[in-house]
Amino acid sequence: MLQRLFPFLVWLPQAKKSWKDDLVAGLTGTIIVIPQAVAFAIIAGLPPVYGFYTAMITPIIAALFGSSYHLISGPTTAISIVVFATVSEMADPMTEIETYVSLTLVLTFMAGLIQFAMGLARMGKLVNFVSHSVIIGFTAGAGVLIAFKQLQHVFGMEIPRGSSFYTILKTIISNIEQTNWYVFTVAIGTMVIAIIIKKYIRPLSRFYMLIAMILGSILAFLLGGEAKGIENIGTIPSNLPPFSIPAFSLTNIQELSTGALTLALLGLIEAVAIARSIALSSHQRIDGNQEFKGQGLSNMIASFFSSYVGSGSFTRSGVNYQAGAKTPLSAIFAAVFLMIVLLLFSPYASYLPKSAMGGIILLVGYNLIDFHHIHQVLKSSGREIIVLGTTMFGALFFELETALFSGIGLSLFFYLEKTAKPNIAILGTTKAHRFINIIRNPEVKECPQLKIVRIDGSIYFGALEVVSEFFSNLYEKGEVKHVLVIAKGINFIDLSGASWLAYEAKKWQDRGGGIYFSGLKIVSQQILKKGGFRNEIGEENFYPDKPSAISDIYSKLDKNICETCKVRIFHEC
Repeated sequence: MLQRLFPFLVWLPQAKKSWKDDLVAGLTGTIIVIPQAVAFAIIAGLPPVYGFYTAMITPIIAALFGSSYHLISGPTTAISIVVFATVSEMADPMTEIETYVSLTLVLTFMAGLIQFAMGLARMGKLVNFVSHSVIIGFTAGAGVLIAFKQLQHVFGMEIPRGSSFYTILKTIISNIEQTNWYVFTVAIGTMVIAIIIKKYIRPLSRFYMLIAMILGSILAFLLGGEAKGIENIGTIPSNLPPFSIPAFSLTNIQELSTGALTLALLGLIEAVAIARSIALSSHQRIDGNQEFKGQGLSNMIASFFSSYVGSGSFTRSGVNYQAGAKTPLSAIFAAVFLMIVLLLFSPYASYLPKSAMGGIILLVGYNLIDFHHIHQVLKSSGREIIVLGTTMFGALFFELETALFSGIGLSLFFYLEKTAKPNIAILGTTKAHRFINIIRNPEVKECPQLKIVRIDGSIYFGALEVVSEFFSNLYEKGEVKHVLVIAKGINFIDLSGASWLAYEAKKWQDRGGGIYFSGLKIVSQQILKKGGFRNEIGEENFYPDKPSAISDIYSKLDKNICETCKVRIFHEC
């Protein structure tokens, strides 16, 4: 019971032996998170220090109460852009920063509360219903949007805050002559340095963002700095996250509810997907429900310490695992080291040029576009292309939550449409008495009195139209009175399907024949048994396999027809 309430009690004994590995991994993670914390806070419309606060508090709580040993939580790109999209509709971060921050903290608590409640309700498997194409499309759309929203810091021109993708593109093109080439040089120079380090200087590739921003800052100084219009990010307070109670009010809760739900789902999808991907290599078992609780608690508690919504980070979690982390203690070490850095070195961060950050965020946005998997989707499935395209372009031209829910809705629709059309094959037999789909081999023969069909799929309310139409057409033709259903491929039968089966079986029995089932799974018979439908159909009409079914059904066939039959495909014939 204690381990279920306090999951860290499970790995704490192991940490006594592996703390040195966790210490090294934590130090590496601190170096990685410094530039990311600043970049993501700016994307979220917040002062850079809030990125540090989030990277301090969120990972500690998530490490203590989550289930993954390697997942590192904190500020992320997609979460940051949804935070900005949600809160900027209620307050301008440029002119109403106090209100903006206050609303962000309320939003963080609400998202965490939703996540924690979903964990208590054991909804950990819910993320399995979000298709891979939705994630790829949403992330790609968010990446493009992130990059475009930084173009004002790349070109050094004013673009109205909250402008749409189309407006930003139009503004840049129509005012290209106003580009500040000093700012542009710093932005592109920082981005190029980052690319060179990451691709060609392997020993430093883990720290490419940090090194690029330092060299970008030096480049800005050499070009003239603020005298040439190259703005810095400004002063970062050198203090630990202050405690404050979010400004809860009915109005704030109502207006932020949709955004909170979107952030809660997106955060859980990110966190569980990352945890499971690393678990493929680490062979650790991930408890989705516990991860929901851990993410929820981390956001709820973090909202009282000036932190905004966090989730699992692809970059930091991957680095953490590759750096040799053994337990979640590495995440706690990384957060503690970051506190030390903020207290001792924050004055130096104030000299970071916005244009250097803009160049780095351009690269972050580009890296979010998974070209490899997009290419796979384009080659493999037309339906997945529609899901990916809808989500991606929805993120660019509509609200992000609209894009996410539209993609999820479409993928579920296509799934239901597919399951609503179970494959129904008519079987015949060869000379070797093998049952084969008649459309695969024109030489197979059918019994003139017994129709043998195989159903691949579930018999539920969504599939009844297709299944009932097949049997109605078969009944109306009047060619046979007996139908054997090879039922191994039936995964489940719901109440509607069970009611229909009982009705259809009675109809065929009234005509002097019947519907029989061979190899129906036990799990598929639950509704039939509990609802009494199996008794209505007749216990004697369910068989464990084809031979026993055919042997018994053969005794019910019209022997006059059998005597003149030239097919004789069964052993009994």
